[in-house]
Amino acid sequence: MPSKKTIARLEAQILRRAAHCLQFEVSDPRMGFVTLTGVELSSDMAHATIRYSVLGDDAECSKTNHMLEQARGFVQRQVASILHTRTTPTLRWEYDPTIAAAAQMDQIIQDARTRDDQIRSTNDGPESPPNEADAAD
Repeated sequence: MPSKKTIARLEAQILRRAAHCLQFEVSDPRMGFVTLTGVELSSDMAHATIRYSVLGDDAECSKTNHMLEQARGFVQRQVASILHTRTTPTLRWEYDPTIAAAAQMDQIIQDARTRDDQIRSTNDGPESPPNEADAAD
């Protein structure tokens, strides 16, 4: 069983080579703006899950998913060419929604700030009357 350090090194190599393949070697019009976010290699090194994110709507994500499934064999052969292991891990693509969720959360925060600014600007009218506790002093 390989050490955690070996697994981490192989994961980094797989991520680097897969990203290079998608950026420079795969020319498919279905590919949207794809970001590879990570690789998880199984402890027996038989399977590697590559997580990715897509900038765009659900249709863009679906098209990119189909393209990645079609390119899986090519990317796996390219990964095999740089790994110096007895067997090549079987690649699997998994959509990573964290970037999309972060963008949605950012939009919610921006909307809340805009509403707060609007409320502040409407409440900047005349000063409110002093509290009764302040008047008693």
